[in-house]
Amino acid sequence: MQNRTTAARPLAERRRETLDRLTTERDVWVATAHPEHGPHQVPLWFAWDGEAVWVCTSSTSATVRNAREDPRVRLSLPDTADVVLLQGTARCFPDREVPADAAEGFAEKFGWDPRGEDGSYTYLRITPKVVRAWRGVPELGGRVIMRDGAWVE
Repeated sequence: MQNRTTAARPLAERRRETLDRLTTERDVWVATAHPEHGPHQVPLWFAWDGEAVWVCTSSTSATVRNAREDPRVRLSLPDTADVVLLQGTARCFPDREVPADAAEGFAEKFGWDPRGEDGSYTYLRITPKVVRAWRGVPELGGRVIMRDGAWVE
């Protein structure tokens, strides 16, 4: 891939484009870790509610097991030429206890409602604490666009 940017974007533009991607993209890489089992990374569908990322997976998955043991999670959108990385904290919601607006937003985006499936699913609400976004070397210096849960101004 080629670098699409020759000059660094202003911070406001980088934030706006990051929020657009969080709203419109479908897939995110979810990385968790467990003290006994080590790191685990998997692609999942996601929905952004304006404050947090929601993913849903089997209640018996390594992702859920790890998030219950250690709620620190890293997320990345799948474009290495337009990097968006989020570090945050996950909170697990069994499919019968997930807030209705989150579950309905997820179902609307994907046309799939895990609450109606056989088996047990868990929704993870991942609240970002740090967001990094950059396109190539010119933006490496200012890549942190959220720090301590607040957007950098």
